[in-house]
Amino acid sequence: MKKELFYMVLLILTTPLYAQNYDESKVGNYLLPELLTTQTGKKINSAKEWEQSRRPEILKLFEDNVYGQVPRDFDKIEFKLLEENHNLLNGKATHKKVAINVTRNKKSITIQTDLFIPNNVKKPVPAFIIINHRLAKTKELSPENEFWPVETIITSGYAVAGLDVSDVAADHKTEYVDQVLAKLYPEQIEQPNGMRALGAWGWGASRMIDYFETDKSIDARKIIVVGHSRGGKAALWCGAQDRRVAVAISNESGNSGAKISRRNFGETVEIITRNFPHWFVPQYATFANNENELPVDQHMLLALMAPRAVYVASAAEDLWADPKGQYLALAAAQPVFKLYGYNTNLPDTMPPNNEQLIQLPLGFHNRDGKHDMLLFDWKQYIKFADNYFKKKTDKK
Repeated sequence: MKKELFYMVLLILTTPLYAQNYDESKVGNYLLPELLTTQTGKKINSAKEWEQSRRPEILKLFEDNVYGQVPRDFDKIEFKLLEENHNLLNGKATHKKVAINVTRNKKSITIQTDLFIPNNVKKPVPAFIIINHRLAKTKELSPENEFWPVETIITSGYAVAGLDVSDVAADHKTEYVDQVLAKLYPEQIEQPNGMRALGAWGWGASRMIDYFETDKSIDARKIIVVGHSRGGKAALWCGAQDRRVAVAISNESGNSGAKISRRNFGETVEIITRNFPHWFVPQYATFANNENELPVDQHMLLALMAPRAVYVASAAEDLWADPKGQYLALAAAQPVFKLYGYNTNLPDTMPPNNEQLIQLPLGFHNRDGKHDMLLFDWKQYIKFADNYFKKKTDKK
């Protein structure tokens, strides 16, 4: 009996270690869902057909099978400036602390954000929104804080603001419902395709865009939503839902973000739905170890950004997030961007580590190192945004 118990405990302890594959030879064959064929078999040949038929169809498939709905109705939204400092970073930046109060059915929630705006540049300026799931220390204004390099962003001519995800939905299996869901959209909680945590985080970023549209210092036509890891998943879903997002940036978002789910490499649908069920609708877990039956895959999520810009970043040692699978998803999204006249032609293989690949409106890099968002990543994002917005301006 003791021997049997020993082996049972050993199995439990070791199963997670072997639940993922890191061997390319064991990835297996897979067939991605058709991007430009509707569920009724109609071929999509133009941007108009994509907009009218396939795009809303794919959006609904993601709502029902992966992320859930993102409700848009509320009764009132109000903005209050809590603090303002025009001399931050030795006069380089203005800091605003803003409260965003959203009311529906006589109940309210408040999102507080810290917004940093460059002083010595022509206004309005483009702005980054960081969907931040990390601790408050990531907001520290220090050169050592590469996750939130405010001074680098400011001196590059961009504003930056952070969304603390706990303001809208705690990153917790049960407590995620306590804010926006319980207070504003309680009917969503029991709906099979109701909003879950990732959708709530994207909803919060959209409310920040609502504020940006009222701030004369911000160019609300040039909003960049960026997230790391789980925040990257939310950034992509936010961009798919809210077409005011000009650029969506996925920093190592991995499974259920930018990575192809059907690739048996790194994190899987089974692992992610078991560990983080609150991020997704229950239906998603039914595709655990059965990804080939999913009616969508993540190249379709990236394609929902078209004709706007999308950037996918990876780290070479972050095999859990499958850098190759993320690159392949970006490449597989190209046919939709081509409908809008973008003749991108991404290579079959990833660029060398630390080498940025830009074929507007698409971008990619795979830096050396581990799972994190670093100053190197930010410099690539700023360079990409500079290129993208310059090209958009030149077209006018």
